[in-house]
Amino acid sequence: MLTKRIIPCLDVRDKKVTKGVKFQNNVILGDAVELASKYYDEGCDELVFYDITASAERRPIDIEMVRAVARAIHIPFAVGGGISNLGDMSRVLLAGAEKISVNSLAVVNPQIIADGAKAFGSQCIVLGMDPVRVDNDPRFPSGYEVTTRGFRERTGLDALAWARRAEDLGVGEIVVNSVDADGMRTGYEIALTRLIAEAVRIPVVASGGAGKPSHLAEAFTAGKADAAIIAGMIHTGEYTIPQIKQELIAAGIPIRKKW
Repeated sequence: MLTKRIIPCLDVRDKKVTKGVKFQNNVILGDAVELASKYYDEGCDELVFYDITASAERRPIDIEMVRAVARAIHIPFAVGGGISNLGDMSRVLLAGAEKISVNSLAVVNPQIIADGAKAFGSQCIVLGMDPVRVDNDPRFPSGYEVTTRGFRERTGLDALAWARRAEDLGVGEIVVNSVDADGMRTGYEIALTRLIAEAVRIPVVASGGAGKPSHLAEAFTAGKADAAIIAGMIHTGEYTIPQIKQELIAAGIPIRKKW
């Protein structure tokens, strides 16, 4: 049986990790490389870094930060934000990342998924999507609309239709980050996660809303997620990676041990 993955998320601005609620009111929590090293030492399975203002500011990703992280850890990590073309993807991979996450770019230019998968392999291309709940709108049969640029822009795309199209284009993994749950720490948007997971054949990562280990267990069971992203619950020191993994193992969730 494949083990479930625990993936700390570092939202980075000016090399500092920040955290907000529903993409707003971010506060600085610490140095990105130092936190990456800490979570690596604690036994996380992967890491993901988002340069959270790169897309909105229309600037390249901080490639020096990517190199610094690659020197500090020895597990797979994904990088997103400020990716504009295949050249940017290549630079990120050559700097030491294993995966590239595309979100706003993929909506504007879906062909970048196919081009990236052809050039580097589907396993390197991750679709990040930020759906928001939409009630009683026939344009969005899934009940969720995809947003971009940190929830600054609505796209008119139905979340389920977009996930299926991205898979057809060659994306290797989908991160489903609920705008409604982001930073709330009351649990993942399980219905949304399960909806996407049941519709595609590639791994789906639950994101947005984790506040305690039982939320991850619910994402893995009821939500059918292959991995779960966590942020605030570890950034604050309320939980450590070993504590989370121990509780998940006790709940019968297949988890990779390190301690």
